[in-house]
Amino acid sequence: MREAAFVRQNKEKWIAFEKAITIGSKTDPDALANGYIQLTNDLAYAQTYYAESKTLLYLNGLASQAHQKIYKNKKESSNRILEFWKTEFPLFFADHQKTLGIAFLIFMVAAVIGSISAYNDGNFVRLILGDAYVNETLNNIANGDPAAIYKGGSEIGSFLGITINNIRVAFLAFAFGVITSIGTAYILFSNGVMLGAFITFFYTQNVFFEANKQIWLHGTIEISVIIVAGCAGLLMGNSILFPKTYSRRVSFMKGAKDGLKVVVSTIPFFIVAGFIEGFVTRYTDMPNWLAFLIIGTSLLLIVFYYGIYPRLLKTIHDRQLYSTTDQS
Repeated sequence: MREAAFVRQNKEKWIAFEKAITIGSKTDPDALANGYIQLTNDLAYAQTYYAESKTLLYLNGLASQAHQKIYKNKKESSNRILEFWKTEFPLFFADHQKTLGIAFLIFMVAAVIGSISAYNDGNFVRLILGDAYVNETLNNIANGDPAAIYKGGSEIGSFLGITINNIRVAFLAFAFGVITSIGTAYILFSNGVMLGAFITFFYTQNVFFEANKQIWLHGTIEISVIIVAGCAGLLMGNSILFPKTYSRRVSFMKGAKDGLKVVVSTIPFFIVAGFIEGFVTRYTDMPNWLAFLIIGTSLLLIVFYYGIYPRLLKTIHDRQLYSTTDQS
């Protein structure tokens, strides 16, 4: 990349960071640290390709100034874990919602394909879900309780087993990003096909409403955060395919770190989904209003935390940053 193109691509980011380090203690130390990491990556790139240039001198000076500012003022939060889910992650994720949209699109396209396939070929469901599961569910439907399969096992045992398995699936969706975005896309696609076939199977058996009322009690959060975990895998996979101004190694390390943050954010939601599936879904005779209240609340929680809250927090953060910069 030519030096002029490199400067043009990153100029606004450098200027914003330079303004931020002049604000002093009013600026979030963690935000400064994240900006500093990006700056040092750009500095390494400039040292490799633009030795003895004015760009290199500027970045060296800015990095030196930032280093003193960060390591003099940075303080650890008294409650680092809470701060991660409350502020750090939502601010970070605001810049990656487009990738979440891509993960959602892959999953939904796959779900439609699975649904169409199951509707037109009864054997497709057995191929995807297995004969044992299909036969047991058919028996439950015949007995008037299509979701009876969720009643098996102890409540605590089911909760722990389901939660651990869901977290495993999430990390699998993330880990497959190591073979580029194609690996994660495969996990999203296969799970989407499975969901589409699963839901359509109940439709073909004329128990669509009864089954879905129970399935989405836990499935709303469970499926949503699997898609979020797919977003994490895409972040890592895209960092390999599209390193931008970074070396491919540096880009991959950054993408893996970013993706891991996204996966970690899903753990509390998987615990909630596992709790609902282990303790609540088994009550198939619950009132419809209660079931839909749980489903609606779960959906609002996911949409708010991964959709609305990051944008809201970033808007507030940016306004504070710019207002403080203007006053300085």
